[in-house]
Amino acid sequence: MNLQVSTLENGMRVISDPMPNLETSAVGVWVDTGARHETPEQNGISHVLEHMAFKGTETRSAYDIAESIEAVGGHLNAYTSRDQTAYYARVLKDDLGLATEILSDILQHSTFDQDELAREKEVIVQEIGQTNDTPDDIIFDHLQETAYANQAVGRSILGTAERVRGFTRETVSGYMKDRYLAPQLVLSASGAVDHDELVRMAEDMFSGLAKEGQTGMEDARYTGGDYREARDLEQVHFALSVPGLSYQDEDFYAVQVLSGLLGGGMSSRLFQEVREKRGLCYSVFAFSSSFADAGLFTVYAGTGAEQIGELGGVICDELIRATSDITEAEVARARAQHKAALLMGQESPAARCEVHARQMLIYDRVISPQEISEKIEAVTPEHLQKVAKRLFCNVSPTIAGLGPIKNLDKFDHFAARFAG
Repeated sequence: MNLQVSTLENGMRVISDPMPNLETSAVGVWVDTGARHETPEQNGISHVLEHMAFKGTETRSAYDIAESIEAVGGHLNAYTSRDQTAYYARVLKDDLGLATEILSDILQHSTFDQDELAREKEVIVQEIGQTNDTPDDIIFDHLQETAYANQAVGRSILGTAERVRGFTRETVSGYMKDRYLAPQLVLSASGAVDHDELVRMAEDMFSGLAKEGQTGMEDARYTGGDYREARDLEQVHFALSVPGLSYQDEDFYAVQVLSGLLGGGMSSRLFQEVREKRGLCYSVFAFSSSFADAGLFTVYAGTGAEQIGELGGVICDELIRATSDITEAEVARARAQHKAALLMGQESPAARCEVHARQMLIYDRVISPQEISEKIEAVTPEHLQKVAKRLFCNVSPTIAGLGPIKNLDKFDHFAARFAG
């Protein structure tokens, strides 16, 4: 890996990752600010800001931004998470400078035009409505809010329609000014890229970023609990979480392997037991999500109204069984899946670009695929059983059910299973 990292005078970090023989480049700016950095009054503003960054600058209209990148065959996009916000592009190698300049323009010179803001707020309200109408999507918002009640990390990334409609031009521009600080930003590029040239462009294009502002966030405090919403749906959408592990935890990579073993594919325990052997559902999977200071281990399943009672118990049994019964063959398979996904991602400049930026924001360094592979390879059945005991013993779960939930077991029964 010929990766290089430089820090500009203003504190912004620049990462280049040349990939020989590629004719394209992926470039983006990752900001160490997301939904969990918002106050209750600001809930949803990070996402609004992400949308508004494409709606016009001092020298470009919204159409100019879209037309200039698409005229060279590239594409531009963004996303907001609870921890970070990202703005990124994919272009041919000769257009890397253009893409970087557009990113610098929207992140420093957006005008937040009143009419554009009014229109985009309504677009976002439609997005909120669409999410609420998508049960296998909104179930995870309900789960997060219940797991971290009355906290920024638990609130929806999109916010509420009422809150979004209340944001003003001054509120949005002020949030960017306070939070989009040079030391909080990482410019990352992979593919056809030269480090010295990328640094020169960054020095020229991002020199106007402020160095100081607001950087703090509220600590995550897991609460757990029970969320149930009866809806006239064909399926019950069910999710169960227990406290997970942060990015900094020594067992971070082990829990990724464990999630694959339990619910990461067609050979996983949950898929085999719940779907193949018992026919209780069509979809079931497990995953581990992490934050800087906390995390969740989650299982999701969609099932019928008559099956949800049995399904909930079977899922709990499989999680508890992992505390004392894991085989080397299962671990080897889960390790192989995780390493394969890691190495396949190395073939995509966009994936590499994102991973490097996120690692820099989380760990203050880029972690090589070799180091990650070694950590994955070091995971043993005994190690996973210890991690499973950390996750599934003496903990309070979080339950979320949406749909025809009449037969969903009582929360106390779920809690009792994880109390031992």
